[in-house]
Amino acid sequence: MTVKKSRTTVGIVGGGPAGLMLSHLLAREGIDSTVIEIRDRVTIESTHRAGILERDSVRMLVESGVSDRVLRDGHEHRGVDLRFGGRSHRVDFDALVGASVWLYPQTDVFKDLADARERDAGDVRYGVTDTSVSGVDTDRPIMQFTDAEGQRHEVECDYLVGADGSRTICRAKIPEDRRTAYYREYPFAWFGMLVESPPSAPELIYAHSERGFALVSQRTESVQRLYFQCDPGEDVGAWSDDRIWTEMQMRLAGEDGFELQTGRIFDKVVLPFRSFVCEPMQHRALLLAGDAAHTVPPTGAKGLNLALADVKVLAEVLVHAVATTDRSAVQRYGPTVLERVWKAQHFSYWMTTMLHRNQDASPFDLRRQVGELSSVVSSEAGSTYLAEAYTGWPAV
Repeated sequence: MTVKKSRTTVGIVGGGPAGLMLSHLLAREGIDSTVIEIRDRVTIESTHRAGILERDSVRMLVESGVSDRVLRDGHEHRGVDLRFGGRSHRVDFDALVGASVWLYPQTDVFKDLADARERDAGDVRYGVTDTSVSGVDTDRPIMQFTDAEGQRHEVECDYLVGADGSRTICRAKIPEDRRTAYYREYPFAWFGMLVESPPSAPELIYAHSERGFALVSQRTESVQRLYFQCDPGEDVGAWSDDRIWTEMQMRLAGEDGFELQTGRIFDKVVLPFRSFVCEPMQHRALLLAGDAAHTVPPTGAKGLNLALADVKVLAEVLVHAVATTDRSAVQRYGPTVLERVWKAQHFSYWMTTMLHRNQDASPFDLRRQVGELSSVVSSEAGSTYLAEAYTGWPAV
């Protein structure tokens, strides 16, 4: 097969929100890029992904010219409820830190970015196959792939970015003796479901109970997103709708008589929990961003926000490196973003361990968790920390 060869300034492996946002930010500074993605656009757009956006993530979408749809179609949340002991306790983000978050599905973030890249004639190749990267130990790495029409390509890059998710092909290209993997797997997962029903509450409810954790969220005005803690090996087929509603209600039951809005459950999935960080996030001209470099449990709603924070810094570093021809400028990328990554790892771990029941939890352990939750909601300092971390630390 004839190989079509070309060049670009920045090659980006992965066309999810991180890769598309990076391409968009670079284009605004006059820097060309090529994005490749193994999934086709229709598949990504039809995959249900929840999303809570920090204030700076919302600001990035709007002020960079991607779209203001998040302000029109998203739902601003000025707090969350921590529910334990049969009662809900609201943590008021607006009053504590003057900030809020936006409920806006990751699927819609992708649609906005994909539309913006198409609008601006960005070079994004969906549905590619036989993807590989080479030359990462040189100053001219190469992306190799076959496009959706069957044409084989080699794209030489000045810089190569791995934004291809937790199953990245790029991370392994950092020599094994030069990278360290920090990893933690949790002994539980989330049983997630999408439900045709109106919201059960105006904001998210994070519930602790002796039966385990539960989360009440929403996706749209007519679709709820609900979760409860389960075993990582749980079989979704073993759970009937009636069994699910009974379990959810038992975990949320209390003296205030709270009841879920019920409806047809049309999607069920088990989401395993893990934390991961790769250091360093850069090797010569190769740089990692988003889930390719780090993952967090969903409890703290940090995954997508970390990815967007990564590429904001990465775009600035790449713009400087290209403008000055100083290739060493990219070396500050990893150390800069890792400070935020580890803060997010701590916050996600804290929220997870405070709210979830371990399999071998004793009555003491459960009561201690209630004491911790009570300390958070009864203390302005404790509530402020949660509000500050949840809405997002100031941009670097």
